[in-house]
Amino acid sequence: MSSQSSRLRSLDGVRGMASVVVVLYHVSLLARPFATGRISEPAWDIATETPLKLLFAGTEAVQVFFVLSGLVVALPLLRGGASWPGFFAARFVRLYLPVWGALLLASALILLVPRDPSSVSSGEWIANANATSVDPVKLLREATLTPVSYDLVNTLWSLRWELIFTLLLPLAVVLAVLLRRWALPLAALMAVIMVLGRVAGSDAAVYLPAFFIGTLIAVRLEDLQAWASARPRRLQWSVLTAVSALLLVASWISRPVVESSSTAGQALWGLSGVGAAGLIVVAIGSPLARQILEVRPVLWLGRVSFSLYLVHAPILATLAFAFGDEHWWLVGIVGIPLSLLVAAGFFAVVEHPSHGLARRVGRAVQSLVEWVRARVVSRRVRRGPAGSSGELPSAAREPNDG
Repeated sequence: MSSQSSRLRSLDGVRGMASVVVVLYHVSLLARPFATGRISEPAWDIATETPLKLLFAGTEAVQVFFVLSGLVVALPLLRGGASWPGFFAARFVRLYLPVWGALLLASALILLVPRDPSSVSSGEWIANANATSVDPVKLLREATLTPVSYDLVNTLWSLRWELIFTLLLPLAVVLAVLLRRWALPLAALMAVIMVLGRVAGSDAAVYLPAFFIGTLIAVRLEDLQAWASARPRRLQWSVLTAVSALLLVASWISRPVVESSSTAGQALWGLSGVGAAGLIVVAIGSPLARQILEVRPVLWLGRVSFSLYLVHAPILATLAFAFGDEHWWLVGIVGIPLSLLVAAGFFAVVEHPSHGLARRVGRAVQSLVEWVRARVVSRRVRRGPAGSSGELPSAAREPNDG
């Protein structure tokens, strides 16, 4: 790996911190039904309608994942380190094997620890988005990453968008390369599309532009790094960090004055993708941010972040059904460290081996494509320009050729 790419280790730290935010978000969803009363309701309002929301802004953190994916998935292709056939083969292996492992883990937990719907709050995330039994048909459907919603592993909804963007990546890369001069206006256009998409209720218009902004960052990465090197002052980066973070949770901190379901509230939520992109720029360019994001514990979180993202929801749901979600605090106390522990094991047993297999499959597919291409070229050479064989046409032969 080049020195330039090694400077992106901070993005692993971003991924790790975002995964923890998602875990805390799901714990907060367990607490939400009980955020009433003289003490708890004001505390809930303070936690959710101030910058404290950044600690558990789960859906917004997924936007950070999407921008990251658009960046890091496109980089090897832009640098010539991968080919399209090999990339697709490796990408599908790397994506699907951990997903299947997580689905098997979730199914095993449901079978081992029965889930009684009466032990949790009806109409809430725990009851609406987490299965109480294992339906083989539903298991197979979720394993394809094609359904819109998931309740064996609730977080798989975002992997569906990862899959869709993977299929669209050739188009995204071509457009980003051709229009690289206008990367900033294009990013602004994507921001407008995300806002309008949120207002119109179009998930595709909300999420896919976030991926494309990441691809635009990848195309202009060297320029961005050069721009950042010329601006090392902490004040500038502090302002950009604060603005990006506030945009990420703008729909929450505005709730005292803007109704969340209103057009303005939805438009503010659409800005979360802009905030996510800003935080990625900070992680790349800010010396202080890189210093924080590249400490060992944060990098470790980044290493196991995908595994943590896949396993934590089934673990939290299992504990919530077992303890009752009124004991959400106990679910958090037990479930967060347990999720980290299981994520470490899942990474070692499932995700990390899938990386190696993905590389081998990618190389094998690329070798096969090159072999087929060589055979086609060789056949064309043997046939010659006339298209029949390596011999000259009879009309072109000399008389003594017979």
